[in-house]
Amino acid sequence: MKVGIFSAKAYDEAVFNSANPSSEIELHYIPAHLDCDTVAICSQFDVVCVFVNDDVSAAVVDALANHGVKHIALRCAGYNNVDLEQAKARGLAVSHVPAYSPEAVAEHAVALMLTLNRKMNKAYNRVREGNFDLTGLTGFTMAGKTAGVVGTGNIGHATAHILLGFGCKVVCFDPYPKQELIDAGAQYVTFDHLLEQSDIITLHCPLNEQSYHLINDQTVARMRDGVMLINTSRGGLIDTHAVINGLKSRKIGYLGLDVYEMESELFFRDHSFEIIQDDVFERLLTFHNVMITGHQGFFTQEALDQIASTTLNNIHKVAGGETESPTFLVAPPESHT
Repeated sequence: MKVGIFSAKAYDEAVFNSANPSSEIELHYIPAHLDCDTVAICSQFDVVCVFVNDDVSAAVVDALANHGVKHIALRCAGYNNVDLEQAKARGLAVSHVPAYSPEAVAEHAVALMLTLNRKMNKAYNRVREGNFDLTGLTGFTMAGKTAGVVGTGNIGHATAHILLGFGCKVVCFDPYPKQELIDAGAQYVTFDHLLEQSDIITLHCPLNEQSYHLINDQTVARMRDGVMLINTSRGGLIDTHAVINGLKSRKIGYLGLDVYEMESELFFRDHSFEIIQDDVFERLLTFHNVMITGHQGFFTQEALDQIASTTLNNIHKVAGGETESPTFLVAPPESHT
């Protein structure tokens, strides 16, 4: 069974090779994204393994099916880049990794909060230059502040627990409240209430038609002045132009991003010797109170190991004819016969 792993990096190769002692699966690593230009090489694969910025639109799904591919294996939780209806119509199984060390992303979200708040990056650079002046490094005490968690799935749940540990008042918005968080001291509120009451807002929800541009001019206007906004989920949750306006008006006092709406053109590659053509992204970088990381929230050894293990297990399940699993977004065709 031949598997083409797209958007492959050296660390992908290391963890997948380590997790794949079986000779039944032959792994092929392709550094390029999967898209309409690269799908032609998939005629040699039974399975394609894709990541967050690969293009698995309807046209690509059709091409995969025509090339004889039977399974699209996502090595991530999100699947907004996959046309699931077309995959189902063409008889392709689709699997993902719904839970992999949610603490990894939660800890990164809180790291963004702490770095922005206490200006760790600026302090580090000053001390390296022999400057120990504290002017301009004033932060705020997290304990007692209201932190709003939008989405309390595995990652949002873990983030809420960390913030409760800091002594924050945690308010949450999610259609499906978790009793465990309520018992721990969190409170579920309406989205408007969360926007109006939170000193910190952190986003942990999937990207879909309902959540696209959840943060926009109208929702920014409802936030507290000087709010801290964190997004480690999906870039499309935020209307970047609205956030830039919020930064300029000082409605948003701190912005921490690990994702960006147009990140597929930038992230996971070295552009240090190029002129970046994305003027919106470059404008974000001009603000002193903005911190952007390159979609590294998931990037811990534990998470990588779990992603590789679950992805390979999904491939084995589909090959073995298993038709029911919580990791299947589209079950293998056998489940429909």
